[in-house]
Amino acid sequence: MRLVAVSESETIAFGAEIGRRLKAGDLVLLFGELGAGKTTLVRGLARGAGFRGRVSSPTFALAHVYRGRRLTLHHLDLYRLKAGETSELGLDELLADPRGAVAVEWPEKIGRWPRRRLEIRLAHAKTGRVIRMRAVGSGILTKRSNLLRSKLSW
Repeated sequence: MRLVAVSESETIAFGAEIGRRLKAGDLVLLFGELGAGKTTLVRGLARGAGFRGRVSSPTFALAHVYRGRRLTLHHLDLYRLKAGETSELGLDELLADPRGAVAVEWPEKIGRWPRRRLEIRLAHAKTGRVIRMRAVGSGILTKRSNLLRSKLSW
């Protein structure tokens, strides 16, 4: 699925639609260069999960936790990690959280990811940003993608 978001608010709205459909154990991988909108999209994911506080990039903290009414969103940013430094992340524990989903910025820092995941690629465009979404494995937004597509106006 490919969309063009012309504003920050549209990127947040797209993230919120996805966030409303996330369930415990879901993994969202966010690819894109600096400033492409990864953290902006996470703001929407957190909003869709029921979190109403401030969402910021965990670049220096590595991780933030957003406890929403419906779901907890674990937000990781691997930008500053080097190869070999990712083994201590505790990703298995985060994915096993019975109320939690995980969103990861800069996932290319880890070579292998669980089979079941949602990959979102963001890129700059003349009119805003291009967002591409791909569900990998069964059960992650696959049955809901048509509903998601029909609710978005861009």
